[in-house]
Amino acid sequence: MNDEMEDAIDLLLREQFEGPVSDDGFCDHVMARLPAIRRRNTWPLAAGIFSGLATCWLSLWFSPITYAGWRDWFSGELSASAIALFISMMTMAILALAWTITETDDRCAGFGRSVSEI
Repeated sequence: MNDEMEDAIDLLLREQFEGPVSDDGFCDHVMARLPAIRRRNTWPLAAGIFSGLATCWLSLWFSPITYAGWRDWFSGELSASAIALFISMMTMAILALAWTITETDDRCAGFGRSVSEI
C-alpha cells in the first residue's frame, strides 16, 4: 500500500470510531504471560572496550605526534598536532553518542515506541 491509501484508511477509521476499543483485559492477560526480559551479558562489551582502549593507548604511546599534541595542548599552544588530537577525541565522542542513541532507539522499538516519543 502507498502512503496516500494508508492516510485515507486512517482518516476513515478515525471518522468511524470515537475512541479506543475495549479489550476486556486481553492486553493485560497477554502481558502477564510474556516471559521476563533476559538480561544481557555486559562482560563482552566491557572486555571489548578495555582491549580497544589498551590497544589504542599502547599503539599511540610512543608516537611523536601524540606526544607533541598533548604537550602543545597542555601548554595552551594551538598546533596542528593539538588540533588533530582534539578532532580525533571529538569524533570518538560523537560516534559514541550516535551509537548510544541508536541502541536506545532499538531497545525502545521493541516496546512500540521511538526515542522521540519518550
